[in-house]
Amino acid sequence: MKIMLQRIIAVTLIVLSATITKTYATEPPHSASKQSTLSGVVLTEDGTPLPYATVYIEGTTIGTTTDLAGRYTLQVPEGEQTLTASSLGYEHATHVIVAKELNTSIDFALKESATRIDEVVVSASGIGQLRRSAFNAVVINTRSLENTSKNLADALNKAPGMKLRESGGVGSDAAITLDGFTGKHIKIFIDGVPQEGVGGSFSINNIPAGFAERIEIYRGVVPVGFGSDALGGVVNIVTNKSRQRWFANASYSFGSFNTHRSQINAGQTLANGIMWEINAFQNYSDNNYTVDAAVEDFETGRIDKLKKERVRRFHDTYHNEAIVAKVGVVDRGWADRMVVKMTYSQMHKDIQTGVRQDVVYGEKFRFGHTLMPSVEYLKRNLIVQGLDLTLTANYNRNITTNVDTAQYKYNWRGEQKRLNSPGEQSYMHTRSINDNWSATATLNYRLGRKHTITLNHVFNLFTRSNTSLLAKKEQGESIGKQTLKNITGLQYRYAPVRGWNISAFAKSYQISASGPMATDANSTTFVLTERHNSALGFGAASTLFILPELQAKLSYERAFRLPTIEEMFGDEDLEMGDIGIRPERSDNLNLSLSYSDALGASDEHGVYVEVGAIYRDTHDYIQRNIVDLSGGKVAASYINYGKVRTWGVNLSARYTLSSWLSVGGNVTYSDIRDNMKIAIGTVSMPNLGYGDRMPNIPYLFADSDITFTWHNCLREGNVLTISYENNYLDGFYYYSSRIGTNRAEYMVPSQFSHNISVGYSMCQGRYNLSLECRNLTNERLYDNFSLQKAGRAFYAKLRIALGGGKQR
Repeated sequence: MKIMLQRIIAVTLIVLSATITKTYATEPPHSASKQSTLSGVVLTEDGTPLPYATVYIEGTTIGTTTDLAGRYTLQVPEGEQTLTASSLGYEHATHVIVAKELNTSIDFALKESATRIDEVVVSASGIGQLRRSAFNAVVINTRSLENTSKNLADALNKAPGMKLRESGGVGSDAAITLDGFTGKHIKIFIDGVPQEGVGGSFSINNIPAGFAERIEIYRGVVPVGFGSDALGGVVNIVTNKSRQRWFANASYSFGSFNTHRSQINAGQTLANGIMWEINAFQNYSDNNYTVDAAVEDFETGRIDKLKKERVRRFHDTYHNEAIVAKVGVVDRGWADRMVVKMTYSQMHKDIQTGVRQDVVYGEKFRFGHTLMPSVEYLKRNLIVQGLDLTLTANYNRNITTNVDTAQYKYNWRGEQKRLNSPGEQSYMHTRSINDNWSATATLNYRLGRKHTITLNHVFNLFTRSNTSLLAKKEQGESIGKQTLKNITGLQYRYAPVRGWNISAFAKSYQISASGPMATDANSTTFVLTERHNSALGFGAASTLFILPELQAKLSYERAFRLPTIEEMFGDEDLEMGDIGIRPERSDNLNLSLSYSDALGASDEHGVYVEVGAIYRDTHDYIQRNIVDLSGGKVAASYINYGKVRTWGVNLSARYTLSSWLSVGGNVTYSDIRDNMKIAIGTVSMPNLGYGDRMPNIPYLFADSDITFTWHNCLREGNVLTISYENNYLDGFYYYSSRIGTNRAEYMVPSQFSHNISVGYSMCQGRYNLSLECRNLTNERLYDNFSLQKAGRAFYAKLRIALGGGKQR
């Protein structure tokens, strides 16, 4: 059946390709009355074409983007119009025109912005790069996903070397794998503000893709501007900051497993520079999809792991709601941008399983909320020309309550058995209050066009207090938990010519932690314990344009990652912390070569190919393990695992034909090996796992996609989009490969999934409808241990976009 479906998919795509090609070749676009055609080219001041620049009519939603040669064509109403061209890193340029005749030609030459450092180039697929940056960075344009039901985590799956790992459906725990590093090795930022401690109600797999304008991914070697202790890389979610007269967007999607999502986004920038914006969204799902699981026999107490039954998840409902409000000023003499933001989010999550699928819960749940005020300040040319100051500060309070007071245990059939003592995992009704203070300051000083110096400092203070609500009188902990981090970075960038630049940097890391440590094996008594660690990191990055179309990048960093909140203190539920865990250290090396060009008589053929290689030598690697507890219960713990060596390669390729076809994909291979010759905790005993692959980390995965776009479909200004994408994951062991040899129950199996979507946009993008089918062939999908993800699912989305200024 699956083979037949895959053949149908292939035949359907061939037929669609032929049909659309024929339509473009034979059917002229519909003509609207009183319409004129504008065309031209957008260049830099030195005559270099600017691909994917935005060209639009002020006060309307009419706009387009330039091709790889910087050319554009636009249908506009007759009459006086203001035509604007813009591109990230350049100043806007406008022309006032009177469009009366066809084939009016308007060209633009854009000046570089005073603060421009790296040119962002985004391909028609939505994947691009920080082209002039020496750092190995990828850019994802999320605006192309606004009409889909995808979230930010789904968008990340399109990036080379990136794999999103989820433990279930909507609202499940999610972790990012990037070049062999996973989870907490990757730091997440929103507009440069770190998102540690924000809680599960505002995680990336709950935020709609339309929340952001783009996502920047820095792989392995990270600029000092983020002030981060990210060992594996940084994901920076960038929201829209362009001045807009006003805009309003609303969307609603619904689909399988009683899933509902909605979003409202509106804002305005007044002529006097005052701006405001509201962004609100929600997610709801029963997550009642079927899984194949071993079922516990309550009479014998036995779980036959080789005998699986098709069962339905029955206790996995999730919902969250969030609102983000911004108010501020732009383009004032004392501030180029000053914005105050308030974020509130809340969630409720039923917990169906533990860290393995054979552990089932029927009443356990958690709920919580987060309140996060923040402020952002930017001033260019502070005191002297070329000195820029950026300040951010935020405080977030996350309150999470875990409830496990059930008198019964459950199996996958929903059957009950009374417990001898209450609590499916561990008897609790605990409220955790997490307070997180964070502040960053960045000074950027440009000396002419060749030299740039950057100084950055990040301060972070975290405290956690737990209170038991089981008794009539609340019982707080006698010993609280606290971490204090200070990270300072200094970077120098030298760019003698346009085609070559190099950066060198150093980072200082300081961490202090205090909290309770058990003095006995049963964890009945605790004492206050304090830990202090410091480290010095350094690195360099360089890029060279060998040809205008051929670019090489090389970067190295001695990187450190300080332990996270969960790794030191746990999550008061399924995660066990260790305050004595040490920071990780890694020597990271990146090398990449990319080629980008426009071919053909009219440059209608776009080609992009990139090949990259990475090397990581990691010490005190922090590994997440599964721990068996008494009574057949399990939890997760963290240990320092000596030495780990990683090398990997990835290949990305894409072909575009004019504005109607885009096809491409990524392949990633990572070889992550145990490099510890002596067993942990011994002096001379050989490590039997030396040279083996590290467990529970995917090492080979790939994705590809093809998109057809039919402009002026059925009516002028309407667009039909048909997309197909697939994802392949090679099987890997979630325990040691020596233990897991020839044991299917110890492996995450190989899997190949397919998604297809159809979108129709009307009235220049004002009204939008999309239909999606995910996991078309109903594959059994897994990311973590034995936790199965959803099967075939269908979704529909409606979106309305209104605006009196630049289209988002």
